[in-house]
Amino acid sequence: MRDVGKLAATVLEMIGEHIHPGVSTDELDQKCHVFMTEELDCTPAPLNYTNSESQPPFPKSTCTSVNNVVCHGIPSHSKILRRGDILNIDVTLIKNGFHGDTSKMFFVGEPSVLARRLVETTQECMYRGIDTVKPGSTLGDIGYAIQKFAEANRFSVVREFCGHGIGRVFHDAPQVLHYGEPNTGMVLKEGMAFTIEPMINAGKRFVRILPDGWTVVTRDRKLSAQWEHTILVTESGREILTLRDEESHPRVA
Repeated sequence: MRDVGKLAATVLEMIGEHIHPGVSTDELDQKCHVFMTEELDCTPAPLNYTNSESQPPFPKSTCTSVNNVVCHGIPSHSKILRRGDILNIDVTLIKNGFHGDTSKMFFVGEPSVLARRLVETTQECMYRGIDTVKPGSTLGDIGYAIQKFAEANRFSVVREFCGHGIGRVFHDAPQVLHYGEPNTGMVLKEGMAFTIEPMINAGKRFVRILPDGWTVVTRDRKLSAQWEHTILVTESGREILTLRDEESHPRVA
């Protein structure tokens, strides 16, 4: 898990310099795919992934969610980035049977004041959720910390999608909600691994899924942001398995 987590982080570190006005999300996906498969010798978990028989297989190696896309945006040659856009790239790798799942927000040129505040608040929401993780704390503690900070900043928390257990299985129990009450839900124990990946909206929390069966957008068409890390519960606290070198947050606590 540590190995694949570090590799997943390097994909997000690599792709940043390629994000600029005029590039398509499909071009970014192709660069990530080549890097993941040829440079890192990993399998991109999203490619051909499906949750059910009624859902079409996901056709790309990354999720690229722009502006009002909450999550699971499908890279496309027709989706051209414009100055002022905000973009989430979500990466999950498989290496030696284990998964590493992480995502990062990017600015395409200079963002609006609202967009910057939303993106920075969402990242802080994730960190505040992470900071509650230790043996004996609960899943409700994570959700409460995220919800409290998001709503204090006049943003809303998406409730239809959440973090998840991860390891040999991509999406496993437990569900890690990004809202809740302290001291409720599953008690955390050493050795658990799961993602924390809050989706925070500038407007109301409500979302809808587009006809492609994957792309989730805000109903009011307002901006949404998401950050994600894979977390391990340790004997004394937690370890962020997908932390990037650029981050000041401690990897182990």
